[in-house]
Amino acid sequence: MSGHLNKAVALVTGASSGIGRATAIRLAAAGADVVLVARRDEELKSVDKEVVAMGRKAFRIATDISSADEATAIVNKTIQKFGRLDLLVNAAGVMLNGPSIESPLTDWDQMVNVNLRGLMYVTKAALPHLLSAVSSSPRSVADVVNISSVAGRFTAPQVAIYNATKFAVTAATESWRQEFTKQSLRFSVIEPGATATQLFDQKAGQWEGFTKAFGEVERLHAEDIAEAVYYVVASPRRVAVNEMVVRPTDQA
Repeated sequence: MSGHLNKAVALVTGASSGIGRATAIRLAAAGADVVLVARRDEELKSVDKEVVAMGRKAFRIATDISSADEATAIVNKTIQKFGRLDLLVNAAGVMLNGPSIESPLTDWDQMVNVNLRGLMYVTKAALPHLLSAVSSSPRSVADVVNISSVAGRFTAPQVAIYNATKFAVTAATESWRQEFTKQSLRFSVIEPGATATQLFDQKAGQWEGFTKAFGEVERLHAEDIAEAVYYVVASPRRVAVNEMVVRPTDQA
């Protein structure tokens, strides 16, 4: 087990599956204790077991981050449990794309609420604790890593609201980076291309629509993005990886 993150506490949203789950396990393998946040407690239990099996502490919280009160409670519970917060990975997300006329507003609202508001609420609550952790961290730095998407760089038909949320995440991350970089709080955004997670399964026809527009590709694995997150947070204090795009090799 790598010890680069020994004594660090990481909070990972969307930790029940996909990139969030893989990231939580990767950070635990590097020595971090991990707070696991998602809506599905049964799925979180299995991640909890994997983290504990590595000899690290896990603390799972099943809740809805699109509630500002719940997001604040997550951070408060983290501090009560561990006394500190060194790393925040905002990996929770939903993708409910489709023709704009037929798509219900509830789908659009859900994407805004989880992809943007949830990220915003958790980050806002975490900021004072992340800044506080810098002075007592062996790494002399704290990190926020936001999982965006290549959809935060390029638009496509029938993806308007998902595009909007991911463009917003990328923009907000850069603004926060500029605001906090001199306080050794690093903000990074990772923008994956097509990745084999449950994201495409959240609404019927999304993978078919993707392949029609871009062709069939060998998708990335969630672990590939988790490794990118680890690279960002394990970098020396002097190194700030501001933005990282990770695509499948055969995606144009």
